[in-house]
Amino acid sequence: MKRHQLGTLLLSLAMGLLGAIAGGCTQEREYDIVIYGGGSSGFIAAIQGAKLGKSVVLVEPGNHLGGINVEGLGGTDIDNHHEFQNSPAVGGLALEFYRRIADAYGIRDSFDRAVQQKLKNPRMWRFEPHVAEQVINDWVRELPITVLLEAPLVEGETPAIMENGTIRSIRTEKGVINGKVFIDATLEGDVLAAVGVSTVIGREANAEYEETKNGIREHTTHCQFAVKVDPYREPGRPESGTIHGVLDESLGTPGTADHRLQAYCFRVCLTDSAENRLPLPKPENYDRSHYELFIRYLKAGGQIYRPRVGLPNRKTDFNGGSDVSHNLNGMNYGYPAGDRNQRQQILAYHRDFTQGLFYFLANDTEVGQLDPDLQKAWSNWGLPKDEFQDNGGWPRIFYVRDARRMVSDYVITEHHADKLNPTPVADPVAVAFWPPDVHNVRTIVKDGYAYNEGFVFGGDWWQPFGISYRALVPRRSECTNLIAPTCPSSSHIAYGAIRIEFTFMALGQAAATAAALTVDRRCAVQDVPYDQLGKSLIEQGQVLRIQ
Repeated sequence: MKRHQLGTLLLSLAMGLLGAIAGGCTQEREYDIVIYGGGSSGFIAAIQGAKLGKSVVLVEPGNHLGGINVEGLGGTDIDNHHEFQNSPAVGGLALEFYRRIADAYGIRDSFDRAVQQKLKNPRMWRFEPHVAEQVINDWVRELPITVLLEAPLVEGETPAIMENGTIRSIRTEKGVINGKVFIDATLEGDVLAAVGVSTVIGREANAEYEETKNGIREHTTHCQFAVKVDPYREPGRPESGTIHGVLDESLGTPGTADHRLQAYCFRVCLTDSAENRLPLPKPENYDRSHYELFIRYLKAGGQIYRPRVGLPNRKTDFNGGSDVSHNLNGMNYGYPAGDRNQRQQILAYHRDFTQGLFYFLANDTEVGQLDPDLQKAWSNWGLPKDEFQDNGGWPRIFYVRDARRMVSDYVITEHHADKLNPTPVADPVAVAFWPPDVHNVRTIVKDGYAYNEGFVFGGDWWQPFGISYRALVPRRSECTNLIAPTCPSSSHIAYGAIRIEFTFMALGQAAATAAALTVDRRCAVQDVPYDQLGKSLIEQGQVLRIQ
């Protein structure tokens, strides 16, 4: 049996067993911990809660656990930049996850040696989506965790039942779920919104938290256009309107707040392995005019990205973020607060555009004339047969880099990451070891040419920082039994340093540990004593500070 066939068989068996767990309705039972969202924070929180002896239900709106780990982001952001080594921040169950990945690839000894000796080897932390999914499903099945798949919050009626500032139940498509403590482990902050906790979408003004890198950016240099591209339908004629992908709007006032979000994209898993490759699909509604920006970029002398092997078994985790790419700047603003249909429309647009772009680069005659090497490179890649088999080889969800963020009494800002004068954190539950990283939010016209606005990344001004437990809990007046590990109270810029998958795993472990203490003490989440919480996390191997 070939390797990908064996992996498919094992994955099918795992999903069959998981489905058996997920079949029932839950309105007749109250759980100690109710977790909504099965991504990095969610599945880790479920595992931690069960390890602590609590009854746990893990509710996932979609039909797969694992979030973006099982949807293409296998090029984990660990030790992948020459300027710093962030693997020392990986501990607790996050480290156990990567150990299990190493076991799946038969490299456990090498992995353990790299961890113990603090060797910097990014390939040790990378994986294929279906391998991650198998590891997660197997791990969850080892513990008494109730899993409900395809159980989104209901629409058209109140999705949460509150009593005196406490959540009693959430209503899902699989029934009403009662609980003592709730964890919103979604990137969208859907439970936060359902119960009326204060949230923000978009960029704060610099003045709000006395920051320097928030709001509208006067100068954007990272992933800026490398060549001058005319943005108008009729070149040189502003009155003709802008081409697809370029917004006809002014820059605005630098430093002021707005509704805009950093771009989303699919983390597409591709392969150049001939025996495991499906052709790049052409979407039914393919519109060549949508890619005029890329043609003009090539004509101006620009170099367009191309896939390269970065994951095991000749695969890639293909990310957006270049000056022109499948990061769809300005196309996601309605997603966080949108209803299910609106979100699905935005997801479908991103899918169709991205599939069309890849097909265009691999097949379009003019692309071949302008850059034959580019087209030759793209024509050697396709979708892997052994990934996303229930979705034609394409990821089921895209990469939500930023959506809702909670606004609580404690807000993490860029000052926490400031290397010269960092804000001290007395109650860390995890470490953010990544530079504040927010992608461009839009492509506009500036000085007559296409211009990307919003990207902030890197530099030598930042350092890792502890993430305060207080940033995970709402204001006491709003809710006393909800914890938000994936939408912590943080500014747009600060969230860019937090939104890494291993950090979400650490925050999920912290959230479950705090939830267990809340149940045991019968207290509000705001009253969990940090001395006990911090001690428990250290005993679990969690990294709370970088020395």
